[in-house]
Amino acid sequence: MPEEPAENISGGIDGGGADAAFTPDDAETRAAAVVETLGEMYWQKAYGGQDAFTCLVRTILSQNTSDKASQPAHDSLMNRYGGGDLATTLADAEQSELAETIQSAGLYNQKSEMIVGAAEEIVDEFGGADEFDEFVREEDPQTVRTRLLEIHGVGPKTADCVLLFSGGRGGVFPVDTHVHRIARRMGLAPADADHEEVREHLERDVPAEKCGFGHTAMIQFGREYCTARKPACLDGPEACPLYDLCDRVGVDELDETVVDPSDAA
Repeated sequence: MPEEPAENISGGIDGGGADAAFTPDDAETRAAAVVETLGEMYWQKAYGGQDAFTCLVRTILSQNTSDKASQPAHDSLMNRYGGGDLATTLADAEQSELAETIQSAGLYNQKSEMIVGAAEEIVDEFGGADEFDEFVREEDPQTVRTRLLEIHGVGPKTADCVLLFSGGRGGVFPVDTHVHRIARRMGLAPADADHEEVREHLERDVPAEKCGFGHTAMIQFGREYCTARKPACLDGPEACPLYDLCDRVGVDELDETVVDPSDAA
């Protein structure tokens, strides 16, 4: 498993957004209480402001890999193709050259095809990156999400990341592997819920203005405490700051065994 960086890159210093103080609230649901606790641990800022097409490219690069692998690919892409309208430049890019540029991200042939195809669609429909950015920021969020999902290679998590990190939309809780695992392990969503069902439960139960932060914080929590194979609770209740809020579905503390929540249901 590749080593992860200390912070979630998409929500870090280059992820757009603005400084904002964390405001504690009374939690009305257990999911909200989880996010309140994570706020005391990880709060960084409010999200939004990242260029929409750049965010889309960055999130495609991150699919099925770690930030440690996708960040160099993103940097290489920007070094070679940045400086103008990125959508227009990539729409005209030679796919094999782009694939070579982003090879550190893995699946580079598929990802380069997705990126060039997305760029062509955006240039054809919107005219370029600036117009696409305006669409993402100003159009109805569900309309934006639906349109994004029509782009080859864009799934729900990618679409939601664009809505969050570019559009700064409240009530958007992207679900990646960490969030999917933790929400089901904690009992915040059914043990057999798919990614979309987990998203629906979290967006229902977490205040809209804290969904975006909840996404990045839960990723960080998954890396530091609630890992797939050895969650901190195996070292005792005091080892996990969310122990009292967690059902530990699939975790046997006596036998020190861990299975996917769906296998324990």
